[in-house]
Amino acid sequence: MARAHVEAPREFNVPLFRSLIDNLAEDRRWVVLDLGAARPQTVALLSRFRCRLEIADLADATDTPGNGAGDAVTHPRLTEALDCVPSIEPVDIVFSWDFLNYLVPEQMTELMVGVAARCRPGAVVHALIAYSDQPMPQRPGQFAPIDDGRLLSLSTSEPQRLAPRYSPEDLATWMPAFTIERARLLTNGMQEYLFRLRHVTGASTFAKDH
Repeated sequence: MARAHVEAPREFNVPLFRSLIDNLAEDRRWVVLDLGAARPQTVALLSRFRCRLEIADLADATDTPGNGAGDAVTHPRLTEALDCVPSIEPVDIVFSWDFLNYLVPEQMTELMVGVAARCRPGAVVHALIAYSDQPMPQRPGQFAPIDDGRLLSLSTSEPQRLAPRYSPEDLATWMPAFTIERARLLTNGMQEYLFRLRHVTGASTFAKDH
C-alpha cells in the first residue's frame, strides 16, 4: 500500500532544465522532442528561439493498473506512439519529465533505444526521477515551465502509487546509449538529470538519411 501522500511544492526550481533553455539562445536551430503532452507554456517558451518542437505525448499510451512499488506499468502503444511523431530532423534535446518513473527496466531500455535513434550524437535528455521515499501520482505528471527557471506541477494528488526510486546505477544500466552528465537533488524530493547520448548507430543512420 502507498503511504499517505505528502503534498510536494507545486512550483519548484529546475536548474538543469534552465541551463538547457539558456543554451537555446545560441545562434543555431534546435529540435526538441517532448515526450509529454503539448503544453501552451512549453510552446510559448520555445517560440522565443529557433526551435522545432515535436510532441509525442506518451502518457496516452500508458495504463497503470497497479498501486504498489514494482507494479507493472503497461504501455501497449508506447513504441507506436513514438513512431507516430514525424522523423524530419535529428533531435537535439528531449524533455521526458517524470515519464521514466513509470517504466520497468525493459520498457525504459526499449523507449530510450527508440529515442536515441531519433537523436543527433551528443543530444541531451532531461528527466525528473523520484528520489525520496514518497508516493507519486498513479499516472505520469504534467509540467509547465515558468519564466524564471521553475516548473509548475499540474498533477492531481490522487490516486497514488509508490515511487520506484531508480538509482543512477539503474538508469545507467537500462539506458546504455546515454551517460549521466549532471544530476541535482530538488526540494520536492526528485532528482533532476541530464543524460547525454554518447554513441548509437541509429542516430548516425538518421543523420545520413535526412
